[in-house]
Amino acid sequence: MATKEGESANGAESFRFMNLGGGNEVGRSCHIIQYKGKTIMLDAGVHPAHSGIAALPFYDEFDLSTVDILLISHFHLDHAASLPYVMQHTNFKGRVFMTHPTKAIYRWLLSDFVKVTSIGASASSALYTDDDLSESFDKIETVDYHSTIEVDGIRFTAYHAGHVLGAAMFLVEIGGLKFLFTGDYSREENRHLNPAEVPPTKPDVLITESTFGTATHEPRLEKEVRLTNLIHSTLIKGGRVLLPVFALGTAQELLLILDEYWSQHQDLDGVNVYYASSLAKKCLAVFQTYINMMNDNIRKQFRDQNSNPFQFKHIKNIKNLDKFDDFGPCVVVASPGMLQNGVSRELLERWAPDSRNSVIMTGYSVEGTLAKNLLTEPDQIPSFQNPDNSIPRRINIEEISFAAHVDYEQNSKFIELVDPKTIILVHGESNPMGRLKSALLSKYSKFKGTDQEVKVYNPRNCDELDLKFKGLKIAKALGAIVEEKQTNETLSGVLVSKDFDLNLMKVDDLREYAGLTSTIVKERQTIRVDAGRDLIQWHLSQMFGYVEILIDDKDEFELKLMDEISVNLINGICTIEWTSGIINDTIADSVVAILLSVDSSPASVKLSSKSCDHDHSKDHSHLEDSLADTRVSTRIKRITAMLEAQFGEAFTNNEDGKTAVIKIGKNEAKIDYYDLTVECSSNVLKGRVENVLNRATDLVAPLAQSRKIQA
Repeated sequence: MATKEGESANGAESFRFMNLGGGNEVGRSCHIIQYKGKTIMLDAGVHPAHSGIAALPFYDEFDLSTVDILLISHFHLDHAASLPYVMQHTNFKGRVFMTHPTKAIYRWLLSDFVKVTSIGASASSALYTDDDLSESFDKIETVDYHSTIEVDGIRFTAYHAGHVLGAAMFLVEIGGLKFLFTGDYSREENRHLNPAEVPPTKPDVLITESTFGTATHEPRLEKEVRLTNLIHSTLIKGGRVLLPVFALGTAQELLLILDEYWSQHQDLDGVNVYYASSLAKKCLAVFQTYINMMNDNIRKQFRDQNSNPFQFKHIKNIKNLDKFDDFGPCVVVASPGMLQNGVSRELLERWAPDSRNSVIMTGYSVEGTLAKNLLTEPDQIPSFQNPDNSIPRRINIEEISFAAHVDYEQNSKFIELVDPKTIILVHGESNPMGRLKSALLSKYSKFKGTDQEVKVYNPRNCDELDLKFKGLKIAKALGAIVEEKQTNETLSGVLVSKDFDLNLMKVDDLREYAGLTSTIVKERQTIRVDAGRDLIQWHLSQMFGYVEILIDDKDEFELKLMDEISVNLINGICTIEWTSGIINDTIADSVVAILLSVDSSPASVKLSSKSCDHDHSKDHSHLEDSLADTRVSTRIKRITAMLEAQFGEAFTNNEDGKTAVIKIGKNEAKIDYYDLTVECSSNVLKGRVENVLNRATDLVAPLAQSRKIQA
């Protein structure tokens, strides 16, 4: 669903989400998020049931040139295999991030993908070449778990997802809004990986997988026993066992189980276990390298026994089947897991007619693949080399899922811990996803219509989801202004906005905290004034109230107004100087206007005529008296009048003329006219009196910068 661009009437901003793949399906995961002018892309996979362009996410439905960053959750093909295509064959210009193990395995896994998909395919139908893969690989940036990276206002942190080695869930923050993308994740500790962790920060939006919907997993130990028993019974009958798997991930878990089982059963010494993958040796080296990213059991074995668990004693590697001797019982762990092509497909076709053999599906089977179709136990399967020919299927078919995805109980509990108010479901077939959505809505139905309401969405591919979020704008105080905050209720500084962050700091701290420099512009205006210094002082004091005399000698006369504007008079030349600013520029314009008119002002003529017999340079008494009356007496009278009008008989003016008292009931407020301070034990009365004083002083001296009456 789409809505208008920009901000809504109530100030909320649009959080837009769209699946280019992985919406109500498993495969070609790719999700787009837009918020505050930033665009994030999550994963770039292919669909295992399709080939060529048809396997890609719907990239034509979105302008990839607008993507700022692309985050890859893990190396599996349905999450990462179209990345070289995006980087080399589209208008994508963003930056790409993944964890160190993901990048290490990604290179070998996709190289194998290029070789396998090019078999029997024309060059024009290939998504990309090895050269494309190499060029894209060099542009990929790596991230460490728990480290936060910022790119143009987008902050993101990687956390362990527990799905495969290097799998990450990403917590992303843009302009105060946080969302968590789980990718594929597992909350169950297996033989080599830690379970997915719960980020310490609560997200506003959770984007989570829904692969198994509301299903419940069989306990891990029970699955292992059932798997080994089934394999053992098949081998005793003289049969062979095929375990189709992804080259990395579930495969390593199964190899650890089989290696341990073989070491405990001497009767299997003559039976071989094979890991059939051209990537086996290269990728196992990666697993051996990243031991410290695995669980305590693996690290303990590596540390205490000085042995690497991934240096198997009973597993043999084979790159291809040319020299493979399968006349006797054996076990083969082979890729790919969907049986669409490769070694696993070739072995299935070879062993399918023999009823002594078994194929055990250990991973999740995607709709439209041979692996999914095989679970229906068809009588025949199509030949890969010649699809028109069929092969009789007598091989036993079993399903024991070791797929490292959360079931309903694990997913539901994780959602409780994360506690989002908005949930978006991805990576799940339509029916399981729909059941999960219904279960979650039912679970949180008691909060419907309240502030705690939880909303759940499951958008299809290319359907735009537009959500509204209204975030708080908080400014962070930095530098010297922090110390000032401890002694002052009101802070004055420069508010710096950068990438959605607001920071308040002093001008002197701009370089250190914001990387900015500041410039102070001094303005100067020079005019000729023929009037004497006494007239200049009188006119300026009539406009601005208090005028500070800095220099008053025979040759030079200098005044200061409003603590900012200096007026210097030497031999009839008047120079006005000030620091440039909106207020100061306005005041300076007023000063210039007064000085230009002081000669012809009627008040000047009147004052001069009354004092023509006196020496203006030495006798200013009548002007000073007039100034004093305007500056203190008249203003106090006006403030007194306003207080008396406001408080009536409760107001008493003290005889000293400097203070007053307001007494209402048991409460008494004492006012000092010169400091304009109020002492009162009642905050209510004190606040009321201060408000009246504020209005009174604004009326008495509207241009005064200082609220204190200058004596």
